[in-house]
Amino acid sequence: CGGPHESPDVAPVEEEPLFTNLDIFLFSLIVGLLIYWFLSRKKTEETIPEFKRLTPRETSFIEKMKKTNRNMVVFYGSQTGTAEEFCGRLSKDAQRYGMRGMSADPEEYDMSELPRLAEIDNSLAVFCMATYGEGDPTDNAQDFYDWMQENDEDLKGVNFAVFGLGNKTYEHFNAMGKYTDKRLEELGGKRIYDLGMGDDDGNLEEDFVSWKEQFWPAVCEHFGVEATGDDTSIRQYELVVPTDINMNKVYTGEMGRLKSFETQKPPFDAKNPYLATVAVNRQLNQSGDRHLMHIELDISGSKIRYDSGDHVAVYPVNDVSIVNRIGQILDADLDTVISLNNLDEESNKKHPFPCPTTYRTALTHYLDITNPPRTNVLFELAQYATDPKDQDTLRKMASASPEGKGLYQSWVLDAQRNILAVLEDMPSLHPTIDHLCELLPRLQARYYSIASSGKVYPTMVSICAVVVEFQTSTGRTFNGVATNWLKNKVVVTDNGHKATVPMYVRKSQFRLPFKASNPVVMIGPGTGIAPFMGFLQERGWMKEQGKDVGETILYFGCRRRNEDFLYQQELEEFEKAGVLTQLNVAFSRDQEGKVYVQHLLKKNKEHLWKLIHTDNAHLYICGDARNMARDVQNTFYDIAEEVGGLTHTQAVAYIKKLMTKGRYSLDVWS
Repeated sequence: CGGPHESPDVAPVEEEPLFTNLDIFLFSLIVGLLIYWFLSRKKTEETIPEFKRLTPRETSFIEKMKKTNRNMVVFYGSQTGTAEEFCGRLSKDAQRYGMRGMSADPEEYDMSELPRLAEIDNSLAVFCMATYGEGDPTDNAQDFYDWMQENDEDLKGVNFAVFGLGNKTYEHFNAMGKYTDKRLEELGGKRIYDLGMGDDDGNLEEDFVSWKEQFWPAVCEHFGVEATGDDTSIRQYELVVPTDINMNKVYTGEMGRLKSFETQKPPFDAKNPYLATVAVNRQLNQSGDRHLMHIELDISGSKIRYDSGDHVAVYPVNDVSIVNRIGQILDADLDTVISLNNLDEESNKKHPFPCPTTYRTALTHYLDITNPPRTNVLFELAQYATDPKDQDTLRKMASASPEGKGLYQSWVLDAQRNILAVLEDMPSLHPTIDHLCELLPRLQARYYSIASSGKVYPTMVSICAVVVEFQTSTGRTFNGVATNWLKNKVVVTDNGHKATVPMYVRKSQFRLPFKASNPVVMIGPGTGIAPFMGFLQERGWMKEQGKDVGETILYFGCRRRNEDFLYQQELEEFEKAGVLTQLNVAFSRDQEGKVYVQHLLKKNKEHLWKLIHTDNAHLYICGDARNMARDVQNTFYDIAEEVGGLTHTQAVAYIKKLMTKGRYSLDVWS
């Protein structure tokens, strides 16, 4: 139907100008935008060649295997470096068993190519998968885990084997290893050897060696290959001592980018830690033979954000006296600038640690010299012992024989012998320092539960820790690397410099309930109180905002009221302010029989059951996994049975359900 402008009866109107002001404005705007777009496009086109000059990293492990003639790939899901180390050992062993292996980080490759492994004859994928936290994948295996969950690719013709790294004290023991093994089979892959399950609460090294001992014969049988019988040492890196040294190009402790500690650029993470200054370092306990400390790190200007419940990772530095003594025993000039270069030029891992650097820096910042050495290190070092008896002992400890395992357990693990103690107690052992540096594992960041709230203290991260120090059976003193290093971080040093700590924040699932009105029950004896200081600060802050904050109950435990009642003043103030509804403290040694947090929980069982069953309370447990967390969980089973009238099986299922709903959270360590 026609509109009025088509009607012939309408009186003629005065003719309008061709362009109105609005038209001109819109036209100018469009022209302006076109010019801007054209110029910016030109600019981006000009900058593209810059990036093209960088050789793109190969993300296809299949192409890489074909190019380098490999038929075995070993992937690792590693948080603290152990799975990565096991991976390296398997790929290195491969050539002794007629295979050609490469070690690979799943984060660096396109894992959706796994089905293509069938294109390579006699090929095999091995997965060394650590479980992190509450049954979670490690950071570098998260994408691969997502891929396994979301895809139904056909893995027909793909041969695989899995070794899991876990800890029996945790609820979800070896969850990642079990899931990977099960899922790869579901997708059609062929398992060529049984899932191995390492237990870090027992002897992870022994579990791995025993698994490996059976794994290789299974590989030989499946592929019809034979062990070469060649047990000679295979070097992975070659020593290069540069002649013309520009000291500006030498690493001095940085984790990733050279000079990153001098010019700090966010974002800060594991490869780019932030140098936080130490603002507070005070002893928390009044007496006793331990040193408990509260440390505050200043993060202002770093753009780092954190929530209460998150973890702070710090990169410690080894004890200088141990470093010097190793140098002395090995007759080495520790200030020699060196580079250890991978003999496999195709490897993504060019060096075992940032190079070029000095032996001193490597032993101080990059290598783990305080933990007992693993069996592969002893095996490789054996060749340097001039006394055949020492050679024999070292090789025996690295073997899978019951006698060898027993000797490794008693002489190395139980005696807490680190590499220096091994060198001191075997005077005939004189390895080259470069080979030793190649073999030692990387010094890892240490994680602590943050003891403050990011909402209340956005520019400060607090740590609560106990200094690790004890006598070993050989009469030596074992000093925990990170805690002793932190203890000595005086706020202002003698020369007026502020003490600093390289750190970054790792997000966690340990979170206060979304609704402030939900009741909260926190159980944290000893330094397990750390995240709850942050929780209390945050609940107090919410209260000040006028929010309806639910009951907030704390169960804390220590040895004696006058010795190690951590944060006593702060806790009593929280109680006075009504932020802490109930403060329950178990002093284990202040009376005849020992009293622990689980005894106090039992005392208040009716109230606790009401909070859990009818008031939707959230439960949080932080601290020792081996005994405390298990005892507390058993106590909750008892409460569910005694007050809730459930059978034991129902009680276990009830607590499990709370866990899956996110109402029973753990932040535990062993």
